[in-house]
Amino acid sequence: MKYELLLSRRYLFSKKSHNAINIVSLIAVVGVAVATMAMVIVMSVFNGFQGLVAELFTGFDPELRITPADGTSLDLADERILALAQSKDVAVFTPVVEGQALVVAENNQKVVILKGVADNYTQQSGILDALYGDGEPTLHLDVIEYCVPGLQLCNQLGLPIYFDKPLDVYAPKKGERVNMANPRASFNKDELNASGLVFSVHQPKYDSEYILCSLGFAQRIFELDNKATGIEIKLTSSGSREKIEALLGDGFCIKDRYEQQEDVFRIMQIEKLISYFFLCFILLVACLNIMGSLSMLMIEKREDVKTLSALGSTDQQIRRIFALEGLMIIFGGAMVGMLIGLVLCLLQQWFGFIRMGQSEGSFIIDAYPVVVKIGDLLLVLLTVVLFGFLSVMWATKRRRNL
Repeated sequence: MKYELLLSRRYLFSKKSHNAINIVSLIAVVGVAVATMAMVIVMSVFNGFQGLVAELFTGFDPELRITPADGTSLDLADERILALAQSKDVAVFTPVVEGQALVVAENNQKVVILKGVADNYTQQSGILDALYGDGEPTLHLDVIEYCVPGLQLCNQLGLPIYFDKPLDVYAPKKGERVNMANPRASFNKDELNASGLVFSVHQPKYDSEYILCSLGFAQRIFELDNKATGIEIKLTSSGSREKIEALLGDGFCIKDRYEQQEDVFRIMQIEKLISYFFLCFILLVACLNIMGSLSMLMIEKREDVKTLSALGSTDQQIRRIFALEGLMIIFGGAMVGMLIGLVLCLLQQWFGFIRMGQSEGSFIIDAYPVVVKIGDLLLVLLTVVLFGFLSVMWATKRRRNL
């Protein structure tokens, strides 16, 4: 094995009689390096965007959301719900009521999602960091009900952050058909006043659709006395999802932040996978260059092969010489490409050279986010080695036909 490695290294670095072989070998190394570098960078950028999306949703989504498995409502007097509220694994217990309602603001109206939350909703997640304005995050005071609408929703309704006239809120009564003679009689009506605050989590799904109100207001207008459509909880350091599932038992659907936004993250995973496959095609082209380089080298070294055969080398040992040279090209290109990719990713993390817009504030972030994961690096290395190994084996298997 030592002499095979010595000869393969000599063939790799020695000057060939035909300069084209040197050029093709160099192109092969550069091709593998570029493909490896592209894989590292592209997959790291996708990781960065996934992390960014997760941070944005954190401002609105709870750590765990519990809903009834049958899609109806939860009885807050249920023994399991009461036990959950008193559990030492739960730091913050917040009942919520969500439903669609019609909001009328002077001449503008829109169907929105009204989300009623308990008074401790500000302790649930990072919603305080998403609030804008001069008001207080208080949703009810005596008999007055306040609301915190999404910033985009305010713009659509033509409202300032602090509006003088209250919003008229309509929700259909349970079990009643719309009375065409008097449609308003088929709806529950109430009013919401401006709190002086709006929220913005930079997601149209929330900013243009949701209005936060008190839990009592939502229960009254949706006719859900002492009931909730869901429970949002924040766990203690000793708490876990498994403990909550064991406490509640069957009949409940428990989702973490990623599962609450399953569709978004699934789309991002598919995009990342498609990009990975496209980059594999680039790597395949680079491996074809390796096959060409090895084939040309085996043709040039025919006399050396005859000499080695006369000295007692087997056909397998001779193929191994050229295979080792091909693997050196693969590993050399992979290591160079991975190193360059890592350096570029780190520079982007520290300095943000590649920006997302010409001016600051054009997007949520100014520069492309990058997060390097060990799992992705191992996947890239495994892919490069697998493609390279197959191409080298294919090229050396054809030695007898040359």
